[in-house]
Amino acid sequence: DSQTRSNLEAAAGARVAGQQTDDMRLHFLKNNQVTCNDGTTAGFYLKEFRGSRRWLLFLEGGWCCHSKDTCDSRYQNIPRLMSSSGWPQTKIGTGILSSQAQENPHWHNANIVFIPYCSSDVWSGTAEYTFMGSLIIREVIKDLIPKGIKQAKVVMLSGTSAGGTGVLLNIERVASQLEQLGAEAQVRGLVDSGWFLESKQQRSPNCPETISCSPEDAIKIGLRLWNGVVPERCRKLYKRGEEWQCFFGHKLYSTLTSPLFVVQWLFDEEQLRVENIYMGGQSLSEEQWQYIQNLGRELKISLRDVTGVFAPSCLSHTVITRSNWLSFQVKGTSLPRALHCWDRSLEATRNNKTPAKGCPFHLVDTCQWPQCNPSCPALVDQATQQELTLIQMLVAMGLDLQKLVLDPQEDAVSLPRILTNGG
Repeated sequence: DSQTRSNLEAAAGARVAGQQTDDMRLHFLKNNQVTCNDGTTAGFYLKEFRGSRRWLLFLEGGWCCHSKDTCDSRYQNIPRLMSSSGWPQTKIGTGILSSQAQENPHWHNANIVFIPYCSSDVWSGTAEYTFMGSLIIREVIKDLIPKGIKQAKVVMLSGTSAGGTGVLLNIERVASQLEQLGAEAQVRGLVDSGWFLESKQQRSPNCPETISCSPEDAIKIGLRLWNGVVPERCRKLYKRGEEWQCFFGHKLYSTLTSPLFVVQWLFDEEQLRVENIYMGGQSLSEEQWQYIQNLGRELKISLRDVTGVFAPSCLSHTVITRSNWLSFQVKGTSLPRALHCWDRSLEATRNNKTPAKGCPFHLVDTCQWPQCNPSCPALVDQATQQELTLIQMLVAMGLDLQKLVLDPQEDAVSLPRILTNGG
């Protein structure tokens, strides 16, 4: 159609004018022994920004599989998470991966590397039998040497969901790999929606080979299958068989030496799903509502000592690759702004200067309720796709509003506020 044709012509014109296109291009790894689960060569998408010494590496998310059954079903349902055979030649970045200044004010002019997730091992695997997440990251960095990564000043390893956990697990390895190459880059981590808390539910000890495994169980079993690696300093804290604890940010954080910024909705939908709570689903018990409120409190406690944090009181999952990621705020500060403040503070520290005042980067919502932050993404009823307020959704899920407010002190304040905020 004419619109597509004029877009193509405009893109061609931009190329002729010597401007760069916004596409990230697919590169397969030179080492074809490092593969996706099905043996196809792994790879990465790269959008170079010539002259920039800032690199943003992004690990894609998508949970994991930990047994023949769970991996077979994953291969049938989401083959791109286990194979590179259907990957497109180019990809357009959104959010922090966008090359548009208005969408991505501080990172649009960096070299951007998107690493697709096709190893199903939370990026931890080193198994010859095709769970190679950690090895894929190592090879990507080797392949970026001719592109100039050794000259980088800053390398930010970022990821969402399982990719966020992959950042926690690999940041020290990436830092030491670059150091061994003689690079002087500061390696930083950006973890989006990968900071999980252990499950509260008691499950059967031998966890059947099904989806009903808790994340801990899946990781315990998976680590053996994947030959998974965890950071050395964390591993030393736990005895053999307990290494799975290092997949949890709050256990691992104090052992990391690289700077880390954590982005985490206080009411993460994946964390709730683990407890079989589906917002906008069929029903919600009082116990589940209690769990939800408690989750927000526990997450706040777990993030207390983290230097860089952006934690809005919302029910959602993943932030940094959304094209509207500028619109979410905590205490009046957006996430790109908070990352910029963190960036400036790290630069000041490196140059022995005092960090700027009035540029915050430890931002945790203080209000208690899910969706009490007016900038939260809207809740959507899964059956009707209608946007709902929290109260409407809880009523639709059959919760008695009289029992909803469990603390009489909070009652007077919270309910009116939550109703007026469009909660």
